[in-house]
Formats: sequence, structure tokens, C-alpha cells
Amino acid sequence: MTLPEKYSRWNGIPREEIDWHPTIDESKCTGCGMCVVSCGREVFSFNVGKKKSEVSNPLQCMVGCTSCRAWCVFSAITFPEEQRVKDFIKRKNILPHVKTLLEQKRQNLT
Repeated sequence: MTLPEKYSRWNGIPREEIDWHPTIDESKCTGCGMCVVSCGREVFSFNVGKKKSEVSNPLQCMVGCTSCRAWCVFSAITFPEEQRVKDFIKRKNILPHVKTLLEQKRQNLT
């Protein structure tokens, strides 16, 4: 499966360059499916044979989002340290791009 165009970049950076996606600990996953049905980006799928959720589309995960970790009542989902994303933002100098996007949004509202 190829990465859909709408998920291919994050603040101007190719999504493949950003190490951010969930990991499932199979020993904790009970196969409840909460992550599969709750993620609007279809990051997860359900493996019927294993009766477990799987991360099938990791690059579709919204950078910085950890909602699925909060929904997982069995604490089976983890993410990289958030500091990695903050360091990436600084290293790639993303804030000027964000300020441009913010200004565009502000102009669209007025």
C-alpha cells in the first residue's frame, strides 16, 4: 500500500523522514480492537488469525498523536519519546513553515 498523498508530508517534511508511530506489545494486547475502530487514519488493522491488532500503516499516524495509547485500557501501545519529535522540529527548522501556515489560516478566517 502506498502512502496517501494527504499523509505524505508533515509540515513540509516527507513523512518517511519522521520516526513517529505506535508499537503494540503483543503480550499485552487482548484484541479488543479499540485502536482499530478509533483511529481515523487507519493506522491499525486486525489480524483475525492472531486475534490481535497490528500497526499496518505506521506512516499514516499523525506526528505527535498518542490518542490510541490513551484508548488502550491494557497499555499495549507505546510511542517513541516525545522529545524525539521536538528535537526533529528544531533540527529541521520547521517553525517558520508552521508560522506561514498559521498566517494562511488566519487570513482565511478574516
